[in-house]
Amino acid sequence: MTRELQAGRRGAPSGKTKSLVIVLHGYGADGNDLLGLADPLQPHMPDTTFIAPDAPDKCSGNPYGYEWFPIPWLDGSSEEAAAKGMAQSADDLNAFIDAKMAEEGVTSSETILMGFSQGTMMSLHIAPRRAAPLAGVVGFSGRLLAPETLEAEVMCRPPVLLIHGDQDQMVPVESLPAAADALAKAGFEVCTHISKGTAHGIAPDGLGVALQFMRQHLAISG
Repeated sequence: MTRELQAGRRGAPSGKTKSLVIVLHGYGADGNDLLGLADPLQPHMPDTTFIAPDAPDKCSGNPYGYEWFPIPWLDGSSEEAAAKGMAQSADDLNAFIDAKMAEEGVTSSETILMGFSQGTMMSLHIAPRRAAPLAGVVGFSGRLLAPETLEAEVMCRPPVLLIHGDQDQMVPVESLPAAADALAKAGFEVCTHISKGTAHGIAPDGLGVALQFMRQHLAISG
């Protein structure tokens, strides 16, 4: 049984949703932490609605935030608990994505999945395993988990953009080429961008590259 996720929403400024961006937050945060990204993006994506769900579980490492799955080296959980949590959250997220696309009246090809840190890990895990490809995946400051299983389990290949700060001490920047290489080997179109002087966060240059990618793959002109 899947769990219902609570989410914040920023409707399309034009009043008519033609595309959807679902934003997945990092470990210990919540949907509101990233929903503000809609502010600088929506002027350039007026027909796009942004939705940012809270992860299903309270974060054991931060009681004020949420987690998609526990992280053993941060919270002392077991690898088994981490794997189980991720699998359950993947089911929850897939049901959430399907429901929100239906509510907003858009298709997979009109939907972008954008994640930060642990949200990127979830995005890179579920998007290739969905039956229909999304318009794209944007991943900030994350990594590809279990790359050795990707080729055997892939069901579709949406285009992927990976962005990382070169001063990230939480998720090392080396995670970007590792993910990009595994995705490319599995047949994905992958673009990458390194934000100079950026730690574990989203810099303006990275957000600009993400905007360009989303406009391209959502076929937004003007």
